[in-house]
Amino acid sequence: MKVTETNLPGVFIIEPKVFQDARGFFLETFSASRYEAAGIRGPFVQDNHSRSLKGTVRGLHLQVTKPQGKLMRAVSGSMLDVAVDVRVGSKTFGQWTSALLSGDNFKQLYVPPGFAHGFAVLSDVVDVEYKCTDYYDPNDEVTVLWNDPAVGIEWPVKEPTLSARDRSARPLADLLDRLPKVSL
Repeated sequence: MKVTETNLPGVFIIEPKVFQDARGFFLETFSASRYEAAGIRGPFVQDNHSRSLKGTVRGLHLQVTKPQGKLMRAVSGSMLDVAVDVRVGSKTFGQWTSALLSGDNFKQLYVPPGFAHGFAVLSDVVDVEYKCTDYYDPNDEVTVLWNDPAVGIEWPVKEPTLSARDRSARPLADLLDRLPKVSL
């Protein structure tokens, strides 16, 4: 597999080896020892599967006291997957990176604990499977405004379908007292 670190420390794009022939394909989507050797540490304790329709934006979400690392992949369809460094005190605070994930390119994005995560659906439907390093806790979640101009994500969707939670999200500057802190 090929692992590429992005402009944000700890955020990786993973390109697994895919073996294709006339029958179809095979790939290993996760191997603890191989991923740990690449700097992606678990343990992963929860697997999730979501389906979203074209024009949907989910995010930007994070948990603060029970932070989740997420290993993302699109099983079918395509999406722009986004990570934002929201760790107060980080040299890359407020910066973002993205990767095009699809059922055709087999790429994965690892979003480490302490980063906000979201995605925009580009195809008619996208099925997403992802692994998490901690359990989901809605009481620990913080939602950052998906189109916060201070972050400046270049979303491919201008008027997305959003959940009520994502519509009521706040800008990063309004959440500083709730975000994770790092000392460098």
